[in-house]
Amino acid sequence: EMLRSLVGSEMCIRDRLKVEMQALAAQLPEYPVVMAMHGVGDSLGPQLMAELGDVTRFTHRNAITAFAGVDPGADQSGTHEAKSTRVSKSGAPELRRALFLVMDCLLKTQPQDDPVYRFMDKKRAEGKPYLVYMTAGANKFLRIYYGRVKEYLAQLENS
Repeated sequence: EMLRSLVGSEMCIRDRLKVEMQALAAQLPEYPVVMAMHGVGDSLGPQLMAELGDVTRFTHRNAITAFAGVDPGADQSGTHEAKSTRVSKSGAPELRRALFLVMDCLLKTQPQDDPVYRFMDKKRAEGKPYLVYMTAGANKFLRIYYGRVKEYLAQLENS
């Protein structure tokens, strides 16, 4: 009985936090753009916005993928240059986790009109390993996120 009430109160706290996160995120100007993206829901949308912060601080789209740690790591020295390298994993692990959850959602819902899903599906069809196509999808998602949010904020500024 006591365990049931503890679990119930924990669910209540989590639900309240989710509602609060949603309310705070809704105050951000990029909220409608982010929430309209495939794979982003009531939990992941606010989390992505919180983890990434203001996208205008990134000078270009490669900066945002490097921040998240889903950019291909560099492995070169002198004349040696590796053909395949691991991701840098330089950013916040919570952000990478949220991105992977978005990729997982895309794989489960299979939105045929979504460029990120089509890209991941193509990589998967080529026989790429799971982590490779998931990371490549996260990279593509972030570049699209950056472009859409930056463009939307510029439109808001001009109007």
